[in-house]
Amino acid sequence: KHNVSFPLLFLMKMDDINVLHHRCLLNLRRRIRDIGDGRPAQERYMRLQKDGDILSYQGNSEEVGCYVAGHPLSKGNCYFEVTIVDTGVRGTIAVGLVPKFYRLDHQPGWLPYSVAYHADNGKLYNGNPVGQQFGPKCARGDRIGCGIHSENIKAGFTTVFFTKNGKEVGSVEVPVLAEGLFPAVGMHSIGEEVKVDLQAEWFLEEDDSMMMVDSHEDDWGRLYDVRVSGTLLEYVGKGKSIMDVGLAQARQPLTTRCHYYEVEIIDAGEKCYIALGLARRDYPRNRHPGWSRGSVAYHADDGKIFHGSGVGDAFGPRCFKGDIMGCGIMFPRDYILDGEGDMDDWDQLDVRPGQAGVQNVLYLNNEEEDEEDGEEVEQGQEGRKVTVFFTRNGKLMGRREMAVPPGGLYPTVGMLSSGEKVKVDLHPLSG
Repeated sequence: KHNVSFPLLFLMKMDDINVLHHRCLLNLRRRIRDIGDGRPAQERYMRLQKDGDILSYQGNSEEVGCYVAGHPLSKGNCYFEVTIVDTGVRGTIAVGLVPKFYRLDHQPGWLPYSVAYHADNGKLYNGNPVGQQFGPKCARGDRIGCGIHSENIKAGFTTVFFTKNGKEVGSVEVPVLAEGLFPAVGMHSIGEEVKVDLQAEWFLEEDDSMMMVDSHEDDWGRLYDVRVSGTLLEYVGKGKSIMDVGLAQARQPLTTRCHYYEVEIIDAGEKCYIALGLARRDYPRNRHPGWSRGSVAYHADDGKIFHGSGVGDAFGPRCFKGDIMGCGIMFPRDYILDGEGDMDDWDQLDVRPGQAGVQNVLYLNNEEEDEEDGEEVEQGQEGRKVTVFFTRNGKLMGRREMAVPPGGLYPTVGMLSSGEKVKVDLHPLSG
């Protein structure tokens, strides 16, 4: 009844069994590999620790750590966001898109067919280790978003856009390989930590409405652990020790044309450790205004004035939510500016993260000296003297004479406890 002989039928069955056995082995190897990695097969990362949606750097700051998501952006999922939980030592965090098998020892944006927005310098890296000026720098608490306009994919190119805190920063056209572009995060210094949301949504309509409000971010030359939203400054630091100062320093110093500014306390936070005053442009980032030489400030929590010293003097009443604190300079009639107000290249003035660390160490080593005789050191500096004055709710609280450091005196706001928020007017009509 059967045309196939028994030996031939046996061999055919053996072939089927061998094929089935081979497939089982392949599946088993895949399972073992996935279980061993502890993560989905296509998700890749190196020198990073992943705990849920939290990524933290685990290297030694000499080598890059990189994460690449398991799925590329698509028409149905065209956007993702990364929230900076901690900037670590240098804040060298990159957010962007890369090919599927991107090298994990390179920052996104450094190699061809990749693009990324880098938080530490605000530059865009587009398949090149040399970046281009693109947007503002990013700090703890900021959200960096990245997406594609999928409807524009044509001839192997697509438009990639980046956002900061829900507002579009800019876009660029980039080449796309067949497998698509995968969300990626790079980190390069100890302590860096981010939260990744691969399912985030971004709506152009909402962004357009936000574009109607001036962010005022360009008013600030330096921002550390402070988030800007319009004229509102919000403290986003840890608030655990005196080293966790949040600092905002204006881009321009006070001048004879603009000699006064005001701060309204919107939220006093836990302890109302809010200070406003004036400081030199290279003032250390982890010191409240007034604590170190070249600065003077009125502190809301105790009503004291600090003038280049960690020890304050009784000055005025404490300030609370709703109070408006002001600071200005009474320039002598014959005062002539040396072009302080014309300097606008903060990329040259701003201290690099690595350099800032070195400078802060120097300042910290000399803090006792600063606290003991800060005013004497300042009085001995070469420079013209001006009278700095402070107000509370429109009333003059007092004055303090000080020397003007090279470059001028810059409006500087400090905060140090959770929940603190202030509204700043760098150009009030009064005063």
